[in-house]
Amino acid sequence: MRAPYASDPDSARGRRVREEESSFRSCFQRDRDRIIHSSAFRRLKHKTQVFVEHEGDYYRTRLTHSIEVAQVARTIAGALGLNGELTEAVALAHDLGHTPFGHTGEDALHALMEPYGGFDHNAQAIRIVTRLERHYADFDGLNLTWETLEAIAKHNGPVTEDPLPWALADYNALHDLELDTYASGEAQVAAIADDIAYNHHDLHDGLRAELFSTDELATLPILDACFAEVDAKYPDLNYYRRRHEALRRFFGVLVEDVIRYARAELAELDPQSVADIRAAGRPLVQFSNDLFQDLKTIRAFLFERMYRAPSVVEMRREVTHVVQELFPFFLAHPEHLPKQWRKDVAEAEGEVALARIVSDYIAGMTDRFALQEHERLVRGD
Repeated sequence: MRAPYASDPDSARGRRVREEESSFRSCFQRDRDRIIHSSAFRRLKHKTQVFVEHEGDYYRTRLTHSIEVAQVARTIAGALGLNGELTEAVALAHDLGHTPFGHTGEDALHALMEPYGGFDHNAQAIRIVTRLERHYADFDGLNLTWETLEAIAKHNGPVTEDPLPWALADYNALHDLELDTYASGEAQVAAIADDIAYNHHDLHDGLRAELFSTDELATLPILDACFAEVDAKYPDLNYYRRRHEALRRFFGVLVEDVIRYARAELAELDPQSVADIRAAGRPLVQFSNDLFQDLKTIRAFLFERMYRAPSVVEMRREVTHVVQELFPFFLAHPEHLPKQWRKDVAEAEGEVALARIVSDYIAGMTDRFALQEHERLVRGD
């Protein structure tokens, strides 16, 4: 049963370009479906989280991560009486703006774009769904509802930077997303589901990469109890099943903690509308303080043993070099951009506009395509 503070598709604020609504799908379901069918969503298959795409077939990609986030988000939204379709749409869209090579690629592109307004992957997601997807006859982008756009822009909280990321400011000037407030409960669920998913799968991927051992994980907070429970119930379990059972318990602990905390917060606030959620002045869907402190210990372990591992640092250096060389190449030789991009170049006025076109193009690349284009265009001669 949907709670009074859930987002109601029948009361949605609509789309920037008016459309006739479907007779059998809610507006939020249509948003979700458009995201799934977008080119940017398909490209997530070959964009990575920590490891470069070609390093192994079993590491998470942005696509598998987004699917995992959507699964967690649906579960939490259902437990809290929120709108599952809007929650899933936001969860599936939250990583659309990421560059190739994960946060390493984003850091490199942001540094290159600093003279032109910088680069921010959340703002880039808005740019993708409002402009860069160009498939529909009546509009650029996906023409999503206000609620979905708000949630993508603000799922991590109010956006109060001054100045705003240019890609977000550009759209917000046309369609006010009320960036200074918290977003809906559905957006908050998508954000915490992202945290749950990557805390879980980074541990799993780090084990697969042999950057640390199962025994080391068994000494960390939360995980120590998970391993102890598995060992007590299955004393002779083999290595792979043991770690899987422990990690899935860890996953469950995080989900249950969020649901328990959010229910308590919602009971205290007693919101009667989604507007009450936005006006609460704080996120209502998050980890309890005790669990959050334990997660900080786990993240510190991952930072030292995984994100700063020599093999990962060397990979980051190499892919940073790829982005650093592709950007000035396309800036100097825009004729090498694909045909559909050259039309934008012809209409661009000034270096800033050109740099933003080049940034859009590079940000949309997959890991493998960026490596291939670097080899062909920069190192080819």
